[in-house]
Amino acid sequence: MIENRKLDHVNIVIEKDVNAHHNYWDDVTIIHQTLPEINYDEIDLSTDFLGRRLKYPIIIESMTGGFPEAKKLNETMAKVAAELQIGMGVGSERVLLKNKDVIDTFSVIKEYDIPLRIANIGAPQLINQKVDSQVTDEDLSFIMDALNAHFLDIHLNFLQEVVQPEGDRNAKGIEQRLYQVCRNFPVIIKETGAGIDYNTGLRLKRTGALALDVAGVSGTSFAAVEYYRAKGMGDKKRERLGQALWDWGIPSPVSVIQLKNLAMKIIASGGIRNGIDVSRALILGADLAGMAGHVMKYASLGYDQLLEEMEMIIEELKAVMFLTGSKNIEALQKKKYIVQGQLKEWLSQI
Repeated sequence: MIENRKLDHVNIVIEKDVNAHHNYWDDVTIIHQTLPEINYDEIDLSTDFLGRRLKYPIIIESMTGGFPEAKKLNETMAKVAAELQIGMGVGSERVLLKNKDVIDTFSVIKEYDIPLRIANIGAPQLINQKVDSQVTDEDLSFIMDALNAHFLDIHLNFLQEVVQPEGDRNAKGIEQRLYQVCRNFPVIIKETGAGIDYNTGLRLKRTGALALDVAGVSGTSFAAVEYYRAKGMGDKKRERLGQALWDWGIPSPVSVIQLKNLAMKIIASGGIRNGIDVSRALILGADLAGMAGHVMKYASLGYDQLLEEMEMIIEELKAVMFLTGSKNIEALQKKKYIVQGQLKEWLSQI
């Protein structure tokens, strides 16, 4: 059952350490400005993203939906997104096409004034798989209408699918289908923990996608999530595969640096934990910073805890802007930084 799998994913992310073994954002150091020459109280953190105005350059990433407990989680995150006027996506709505009784676990977010709402479907579902036929344009319209979405995330989760015991492993023909979908829908193409390289980014731009969400190595590893699921199911083969591929992929900062010259909007996600990481992502070339696993843990505690944490993250971002003399997001994106450690090794060899 898809619903049970989704619940497993949420519980594992909340309860287990499923992060990559190295967070590459730690290898980015922002250069301090000794004489910032700005007024802290006049710093403007707002930004425009594809015609949507956000108070802060942050998005709560696509995570969940499709089972009873998910409604409370999505509502908690929606309340915070509305309060702070930041973006929000939902988890894959594939389950909704099979069981419309769970629509409220997704549609609850449209009850809140969120300036950027994003629907979600997996790229593997755009083509025929062994069991399921491809999702149609009519289906895509339905899942977008379910939350009055401004954009459609199409997530590339092939790492997860190859580890997942019940995963969809046919990827042949997806690129051509993306061309078709992007002609009819406002699409953001999103990775789910393994990053995007430059050549793939160029191919994805040619499909007509409006933005790329890099979601690279540094944060939640879905190979790790599936490792724990397989272990619980006694599936030794998938357990070993999940462990072997735990850190598979391209680091999040590498993807941002490589893709920033594509002349399209970039969302940096994968390992964003605080306002320092948000500022690092923006300085490297991203337009927004997305947070998933970190947010999920606080959302599970309740609205007050999540709101407090997000406000702290915003305060950290504002402090960095002050200490770099950045009066707005555009100014922050022009600031200097240095790269060290494993990230420097990556960048020197690609």
